[in-house]
Amino acid sequence: MTPRGLPRSNAAEYVGCSPSKFDQMVKGGDMPKPRLIGTKRVWDRIELDEAFDALPRKGEEEDWDAFIDAA
Repeated sequence: MTPRGLPRSNAAEYVGCSPSKFDQMVKGGDMPKPRLIGTKRVWDRIELDEAFDALPRKGEEEDWDAFIDAA
């Protein structure tokens, strides 16, 4: 069973990227900010799933740009 709260390295592995890329995605808002258990930072697995679901698929980013340009 996967725990609900994941430390940074496990959260990065869970979504399929390196910890440094994960940090960039958190900073950029593509991944959620951590929650605190005392002073320990953990990422909520359900929030990671929701953020992952919201990531664009290959080719969708071009469609989004066309939509913005047409507006």
